[in-house]
Amino acid sequence: MRARIIGFIAIKGGVGKTSTVANLGAILAKDFHKKILVVDANFSGPNLGLHFGFVKPEYTLHEVIEGKVPVKKAIYEHSSGLHLLPSSLLSRKVNVDKFKQYVNSLRHEYDLILVDTSPTFNEEMQATMHTADELFIVTTPDYITLSSTMNALKIAKEKKIRVEGIILNKVRGKKYELNFEEIEDNTKTPIVSILYEDENMLKALAKTMPLSFYKPNADTSVEYKKLAASLIGEHYTDQRMITKVRGLFNKALTRDEINRAIVMESHY
Repeated sequence: MRARIIGFIAIKGGVGKTSTVANLGAILAKDFHKKILVVDANFSGPNLGLHFGFVKPEYTLHEVIEGKVPVKKAIYEHSSGLHLLPSSLLSRKVNVDKFKQYVNSLRHEYDLILVDTSPTFNEEMQATMHTADELFIVTTPDYITLSSTMNALKIAKEKKIRVEGIILNKVRGKKYELNFEEIEDNTKTPIVSILYEDENMLKALAKTMPLSFYKPNADTSVEYKKLAASLIGEHYTDQRMITKVRGLFNKALTRDEINRAIVMESHY
């Protein structure tokens, strides 16, 4: 066992990056029975632990980086089976130079390691980019966020870091939004998941749990399951009746389904 380390980045807050890491991690652990570690490398504004009800962990990644405790002492197990390495909510500046070393030391313990990071291009994000084997960029379909996304892609390209695809979040299906073709044409990067705005996401956050636990059959939860499956070389079949009915009238694969298949082929 040697885990792939996957980083999730966005050079703009509020696009749903942390929620994406939480849901993918939870689904991979609970639904696909994989050994998963999610890491909160957003040292200056961490909240990944809150998605799983970890409000005041005794030890965090901050203490690990500061050399106060071994890394395994700061790892917590969630009821889903997922493991979490949180950062301290009472954030303080740390030297992130050894971050890669600590995360790499855990590769043989897990199937996948998912890393959340700062929504700002700073030393925290750079630490994640240098540590990850591959990146996904989380964005929303508007011009301001597209600009940030293109900047993130430029930085990754300069650092020769592999970007697997774009996760397009908080889509409303309105005419004023950028369409999928525009985003792919401008970024030269495939969209691998399309997630529509879902009020249940906020309700799940209020209950400190991932949406995939709160509403496992919600459209967004199912889309997360499809993406999670592709990360491990599997295919998720949506068994909901409404999907079967839709399939009677439209059997064509969507753009993101095709792109996920390509990503899956590249690893398996």
